[in-house]
Amino acid sequence: MKRRNFIKNVSLGAAVGLTGTGAINAKEMTANTHADKTFNLNYAPHFGMFRNHAGEDLIAQLDFMYERGFRSLEDNGMMGRPVDVQEKIGNHLAKLGMDMGVFVLDKGGNGANTFASGSKEHTDIFLNGCRRAVEVAKRVNAKWITVVPGDFDRRLPMDIQTANVIDTLRKGAEILEPHGLVMVLEPLSDTPNLYLRNSAQTYLICRAVNSPSCKILYDAYHMQKNEGHLITMMNHCWDEIAYIQVGDNPGRKEPGTGEINYLNVFKHLHEKGFKGIVGMEHGNAYPGKEGETALIEAYRKADSFI
Repeated sequence: MKRRNFIKNVSLGAAVGLTGTGAINAKEMTANTHADKTFNLNYAPHFGMFRNHAGEDLIAQLDFMYERGFRSLEDNGMMGRPVDVQEKIGNHLAKLGMDMGVFVLDKGGNGANTFASGSKEHTDIFLNGCRRAVEVAKRVNAKWITVVPGDFDRRLPMDIQTANVIDTLRKGAEILEPHGLVMVLEPLSDTPNLYLRNSAQTYLICRAVNSPSCKILYDAYHMQKNEGHLITMMNHCWDEIAYIQVGDNPGRKEPGTGEINYLNVFKHLHEKGFKGIVGMEHGNAYPGKEGETALIEAYRKADSFI
């Protein structure tokens, strides 16, 4: 595969009812003087973040996000939703002119899948997940799919594990690339057993896979825990970063509840010309409608760099 310049724009459990009653169509939304202005960056909430204001109906939640100035959605559990629900979500996003952010690749299997082992069984599970993800992405007009390579295989030398990860991801890229889809690799801090842990390691792997369909998901929450130096490391890895996620540390809640200076981080993204999605991969610091309002105000404050 040849490296091409890729433009960086491009779960609430079981599915709840998607009646769409009271939903506002796109033209009405555009003309709605009560809708808040859009943000300087393209922030993406997830389902459930505003359920106290919008209720459990997913379409109503999308309408509320739009009214509050958000123009994208993340849904990690999209692959687990029924096909008709995926289609309704995709259609309503299109009506509102909203983008679909990442959903997580559901590899299936017994949950112990790891690329580091070089196991044919694990590779086949992953590739089957890629094929299913293509169909899901078509329904919701998605471009980015979150991929986590799994745990270390401590029986093998580290460099052998890295080679196994690269080989597996190359095979996945061959499936996704013809459809213009991008698997974004996310280094995590959840457990030291995870193979992918920092941004430089992820950068190396993306360069080795050498495909526009294999890039970095830079989650500032995880990277603050694992390595720090957020702006410096983003700059080092910039050419391979396709997607950003945020959450403050400690606590993994909205900006302003922890130690990360998100006003500076968001300003830096803007100055770098980042036109992609910034996923709100965190919980709400406070309960109820008041907590949801506080969350929105926190983003307005952190987004006020211009």
